[in-house]
Amino acid sequence: MSINAIGIDLAKSVFQVCALLEDGSILWNRKVKREKLLHTLLEFPTGTLVAMEFCARSHYWGRRLQQAGYQLTLIPAQHVKPMVSAQKNNANDALAICDGGLPA
Repeated sequence: MSINAIGIDLAKSVFQVCALLEDGSILWNRKVKREKLLHTLLEFPTGTLVAMEFCARSHYWGRRLQQAGYQLTLIPAQHVKPMVSAQKNNANDALAICDGGLPA
């Protein structure tokens, strides 16, 4: 199975990263420290869609990921909040960002 999209909930020091497979199941949804984020994402195949909530930090990470060969989607915060299906926390936010980054 191949990865359909990766969603990242950005924070100051610990990020939540969610990876969805093509069938819609969650490959993994875990916390990643800032120092390890780029190394963790480079383990995924280049060309993978990476979605992030639109904020000041997303531009930095977006440039880094685009330079590494990934596709990037930035989602406005007001579009992420309604897609959170359960209690609002970092894991559910990353899943909603991942779902929101997929083309309709």
